[in-house]
Amino acid sequence: MLKGFHYPLTPKGLSTLNPPPPWHYSSDFLNIEFWANPSAVAATLPSGLEPDTSAEGHANALFYDWQFSGSNEEFLDPARYQYREFFILVDALFDGRPISYCPYIFVDNDAAMARGWTQGYPKRLGSVFQTRYYAATGKAGPALAAGSTFAGTLSSGGQRLAEAVVTLREPVVDLSALHQRPVVNLLHTPRLAAGMQNKPAIHELVENVPRDVKIEQAWIGDSALELPVCKGEELSDLAPLRCGKGVRASMAYVVDDLKTLKRRKS
Repeated sequence: MLKGFHYPLTPKGLSTLNPPPPWHYSSDFLNIEFWANPSAVAATLPSGLEPDTSAEGHANALFYDWQFSGSNEEFLDPARYQYREFFILVDALFDGRPISYCPYIFVDNDAAMARGWTQGYPKRLGSVFQTRYYAATGKAGPALAAGSTFAGTLSSGGQRLAEAVVTLREPVVDLSALHQRPVVNLLHTPRLAAGMQNKPAIHELVENVPRDVKIEQAWIGDSALELPVCKGEELSDLAPLRCGKGVRASMAYVVDDLKTLKRRKS
């Protein structure tokens, strides 16, 4: 029997893109709060989700520098299981409940792309970078201190799609201030067969269920974000009207579940 969680399924299962869950993640991240045109935010939402009019176009742009592992110390294969990521979360409602929805996400690693598609994240390939923090600081990088500045950039298809800056002001004392809405995604698998192309194999709203979430070394401050107009791209439709707080922190969590909220009716 062929083995593997994702493609390719092989005799030994060693070549599969990812081991089976649980999946363990650790990261450093930047979070830029911003407000976009509410109509542009509403236009990104799939059927089953509604705009949160009280949020007035509120969203977050996030840069992550990740390390991943399954249950067999996959982190010792850094070339395969380290990656970087950029995505947007917009505020929305599901059955009146506040949630976040991810309309755009970019990643630089095929294993991470496969995991994301399994969770309903619409991942594309991109080149993502962010300023790193090292315990031995100097002129090569910022310290975790007031006034330090961290930047993030996204490029894809030869175009610069996003760039951001977070300037630290103070450490976060109350971590509840960093509370995020639950993330609901659209898990979509199309069919290629003639006559079935408008009847996807899977089309359902799913809620991500991370557990054992830990946040460390969190700092809050000011932020700036640009989403330039680029040929063949729609990310700039969500260009900020204004930016709010910026956050730089480290995070870890575990993924081993996905909750189906709503399936497409046949």
